Amino acid sequence: MTNGLPLQRAKPVLLVGAVVIFVSLGAAVMSSRANEPDESDDKLSPGTAAARALLQSLPEAKRTQAKLSFDSSERTNWNYVPMRRAGVALAELDANQKTLIDPLLRSALSTAGVKTAQQIVQHESILAEIEGNARRDPELYYTAVFGEPGPRAPWAWRFEGHHLSVNATHVDGQTQVVAPLFMGSNPARVPSGPKAGLRLLAAEEDLARELIRMLPDERRTRAILSNEAFSDIITRNDPKVRSLNIEGLAAGDMSQREQTQLRKLLHVYSDRMTESAAREQLDRIERAGFDKLHFGWAGSQEPGKPHYYRVHGPTVLIEYDNTQNNANHIHSVWRDLERDFGGDLLRAHYEAHRADDHGHEH
Repeated sequence: MTNGLPLQRAKPVLLVGAVVIFVSLGAAVMSSRANEPDESDDKLSPGTAAARALLQSLPEAKRTQAKLSFDSSERTNWNYVPMRRAGVALAELDANQKTLIDPLLRSALSTAGVKTAQQIVQHESILAEIEGNARRDPELYYTAVFGEPGPRAPWAWRFEGHHLSVNATHVDGQTQVVAPLFMGSNPARVPSGPKAGLRLLAAEEDLARELIRMLPDERRTRAILSNEAFSDIITRNDPKVRSLNIEGLAAGDMSQREQTQLRKLLHVYSDRMTESAAREQLDRIERAGFDKLHFGWAGSQEPGKPHYYRVHGPTVLIEYDNTQNNANHIHSVWRDLERDFGGDLLRAHYEAHRADDHGHEH
């Protein structure tokens, strides 16, 4: 899946102290095959095989630390600020164990999404230099598994640290929901040094600004939520996402050219996920009505000035904010209004199993 922008193949990056080691999915699958002879690999999703391989590689103490109950409140206790998290940090893994993180990420994220996730992790080193703050550490990204990875009961996993939160929920061994999916960048544009000029989330900013600017005055006025940018994404790290007031300009009121631009922006976010996960999300958006999506903007339309926008519809909420550090600090998130952390899909799963259990009662 592509949004018209070139997708670059993520290059393997060696983690020696501060950078993550990424290798192929094959290692995880082979490990899973060796340890789970009772269930053939063709019955396991890539995420299930990868999670099993990672857990099996850990000594008991670390495995206990990394694996929590699916019912744990920690499963929805996600965040994007620097803090200690549930799970096991990269700093606590040996080189071999670190190689098993990559196939887990690739089970939920596209090649482009994995590359951006890698860059966000590495960006902590740049921020550490800018701030002179040793607490900005690329090793402080945590992996947690919730429940038992398998083809039957629901389970989930999270890879998370500063400015990155990848949450994947598996239901019935087949359907995977990748939401919430948060990616941020500080600095949004690297001001100096070897990486000067690097912008990790450039398309997220540029395509939205192009959209607000291409609107004629009347439609632009309807799209403006506020002349002042909001200080952060409004829903922050809400465990249960709020459906905000439907505000802004509806896609149904846009011209064909404007709708095309909105679709490009939408794909920037959906294309962070695997093709199958993105297709499922986009299909649901279309079924609910693309014309019901609303685009709203707050703050300045000039580059380098504080700004915020969101894309909001019946099934999805995308929020983006760039106000901190003199508007050089981006937060962006994809929330599934129906299936965040499994949501309605999990409820349907449990109801179906309760009905099945009652049907077998005598």
